[in-house]
Amino acid sequence: MYKFDVVVVGGGHAGVEAAYAVSRIGLSCALVTFSYKTIGQMSCNPAIGGLGKSHIVREIDAMGGLMPQATDMSGIQYRTLNTRKGDAVQALRVQCDRDLYKKAIQKILKKTNIQVFEEEVEDLIIKKDSVYGVITNKNTIKAKKTILTTGTFLNGKMYIGTKITLGGRVGDGSSIPLSDKLYGMKIPMGRLKTGTPARIRTSSINLKKLEEQPGERPTPWMSLYNRPKKHQKQLSCYVARTNQETHKIIKDNTHLSAMYSGNIIGIGPRYCPSIEDKVNRFKDKESHQIFIEPEGINKDLVYPNGISTSLPEETQLKFIQSIEGLERSVVEEFGYAVEYDFVDPRSLNKTLETKFLKNFYLAGQINGTTGYEEAAAQGLMAGINAARKLLKKTNIVLERSEAYIGVLIDDLTNHGITEPYRMFTSRAEHRLLLSQNNAEQRLLLKAYDIGLVGSKRKEDFLRKEKNYKEFIKKLKKIKITRFKDNNKNNIELQEKKTAFSLLSRTDVDKKSLFKTTKENKSLYHRATIESKYSGYIKKQLREVEKTKKQNKKKIPNNFEYSNIAGLSNEVKEKLNNNKPDTIGSASRMEGVTPAAVNLILIQIKKNELLKQNA
Repeated sequence: MYKFDVVVVGGGHAGVEAAYAVSRIGLSCALVTFSYKTIGQMSCNPAIGGLGKSHIVREIDAMGGLMPQATDMSGIQYRTLNTRKGDAVQALRVQCDRDLYKKAIQKILKKTNIQVFEEEVEDLIIKKDSVYGVITNKNTIKAKKTILTTGTFLNGKMYIGTKITLGGRVGDGSSIPLSDKLYGMKIPMGRLKTGTPARIRTSSINLKKLEEQPGERPTPWMSLYNRPKKHQKQLSCYVARTNQETHKIIKDNTHLSAMYSGNIIGIGPRYCPSIEDKVNRFKDKESHQIFIEPEGINKDLVYPNGISTSLPEETQLKFIQSIEGLERSVVEEFGYAVEYDFVDPRSLNKTLETKFLKNFYLAGQINGTTGYEEAAAQGLMAGINAARKLLKKTNIVLERSEAYIGVLIDDLTNHGITEPYRMFTSRAEHRLLLSQNNAEQRLLLKAYDIGLVGSKRKEDFLRKEKNYKEFIKKLKKIKITRFKDNNKNNIELQEKKTAFSLLSRTDVDKKSLFKTTKENKSLYHRATIESKYSGYIKKQLREVEKTKKQNKKKIPNNFEYSNIAGLSNEVKEKLNNNKPDTIGSASRMEGVTPAAVNLILIQIKKNELLKQNA
């Protein structure tokens, strides 16, 4: 028998982040996984970041997490997306070497006190309404807190055509005893589906027929602090396209797909559909893009992003070879669908501790999310809150106006899911405050107070912020009466303006306004963005403060929504079933409009007055 402060079940992106957080805070931690070799495995596409997701990774970075470090230790192509749009929605996407990423995670974990057990969890140790560890196929591991991060392995089944195999991914098993245990406890659960495309040998593809997509120059970094000395060798990605012949092959064989045969009951991700879904849902579209992404520097393998499928192997090969440039493709591993159990995330508190059992936390795809980044964020927060509760310290719940991680967890615990949840910038109503570039300003000092980052990083951050403030003072002292616009025309001003205030104008030629040096180039770039958005940000901050007080308004436990005239029966039913504890929680429920919130506030006030006059 073993004893730890915390035991984490699962060595995926949520599990390693949870264990690493517990370790940094200074507690003992066990990590239970099927195999040490697969810790940190990228089960799907070998990439980190992208739209809405890079914001999460930078927040993990500001809080000292693993994912951004491993990304820069394995990154083989960096590209900033949405460059034609505003800074708040721009996103860095990094193609990684699959093997190097996994090795990076394992290398970092080896330097910690985390003890890894290559075992399968078969049962939970439960006394009354609390969890005190796990029972594996080999040992009893007692712990004061337990974090479950099972990914797609909870009763996982893989489908290729009519062929069904037990497992969460190729080469790994399925966690069936633990799934049976959770179902036996009458926990609200369901089934979800995800999928992956075939892996193709690079040497069998005619890359000359495809559109090349080189990486960004100069090459940026994902982490703002923990970086290796230099980047890995940078590689290009390529773009291929399906055609009418491809579509015909898929349409003629759709009935053989596991998704269409009726074998799979789980709901798949709407924003990452299978190629069968694309062809059948968008019948008028002549072609679909396929991003040919290298799996690694010295690996003769690509990930064809965009043709996820569960069609039979012979059909997969046939439609792949109908694509220009892929006519002689050699498939190393065929695509498949994965169906797995998840727990309704509305059964969690915002700390990610379950409402049905104390000392028991869930993180990652078990909560209905999809994506490495969303999983890692949950693991980080579950690890933090499990450790803090053990140390009798206050919970850490990030606000929606504070971090995308806050948006993610708030959405899950309030709304639940109807499909696998993935992050988009559009989900954040305060996204002007939440750029991928200001994560440190938002979260680093909080991370230091929690014990996630050391004093050196804090001091380096404060020094950097001091330099920036001094640079802003310098810009505000520079008075200008004439400037050049974007067409190099001289523009006369009626009164003097500071260089900082002129940065907010879209017609100003920023390069001629202020001559930068190598040392202050990044400071000037940040000043340009902050000046441009300062008015909008001030407005959004006022809105945040205005709603913060209202959102904290408590709703009595016995509050009766059915008596409120003006609320639809559907909204009344949702509110009565979910029993939100605050106005903020109620306002974020699906279908609860601002008008409905006002009606609830009026009724609360009426009830309070009646009590006073009674």
